[in-house]
Amino acid sequence: MAQEDTNVIDQPEVLRHKMVTIEISGKKYEVPEGITVIKALWHTGQEVVRGAGCLGGFCGACATYYRTKDDPKVRTCLACQMAVEDGMSFTIMPPFPARKALYDIQSLKDPKQDLFNLYPEAPLCRNCNACTEACPQKIDVREGVWKAVFGDFKSVSEMFMDCVMCGMCTPVCIADIAPNLVALYVSRAQGAHFTEKPQGLDIRIKEIQDGRFKDEWNKVLAMNEQELADHCAKVK
Repeated sequence: MAQEDTNVIDQPEVLRHKMVTIEISGKKYEVPEGITVIKALWHTGQEVVRGAGCLGGFCGACATYYRTKDDPKVRTCLACQMAVEDGMSFTIMPPFPARKALYDIQSLKDPKQDLFNLYPEAPLCRNCNACTEACPQKIDVREGVWKAVFGDFKSVSEMFMDCVMCGMCTPVCIADIAPNLVALYVSRAQGAHFTEKPQGLDIRIKEIQDGRFKDEWNKVLAMNEQELADHCAKVK
């Protein structure tokens, strides 16, 4: 008779998550406490085709409106960054038809004056501060718009370094300004026209344009996946 195996491995207990009740687009669901809004959408079987990007708080794709229990104020967040709580109601923000001006940043002659041609609504800011209240990155958007209007492009480019282009500042603006697009234009103009270029960068760009690295580039393009992996390992 075979000897009975006495080496019994204790099985871990099944973890039981506390469930909370949330509301998605008007319908109630139960989800595990502490998961993010985007994970709650997936948990409830929502097909998130638009509104899922980097999942790290950088791309701004998952702009969301939400309201917490017993608080009538509607707030904003990124769905990949906000944890759900009991009684929370939320919905992913739909696409907003903001007007994006078209321009060739290099060919602009007077970028600070061109702002008023490209975004003539910018100086119509009413100082209501709704854009700042809506920003999930806590940027002083209203102040940034006025700095852009008064030509302080450097400050604007620095203020909006954390902007993820979620667009939540746009639908709340009573003057129909798209502050994120204004800031994007200003930051591009600041870099192209008002910031001194690093000498080494200009030299390297010219070398690339002159074809100095063409042979090396063609060699890389001809590699298969394993050859490329081996080459990268050597470079490290």
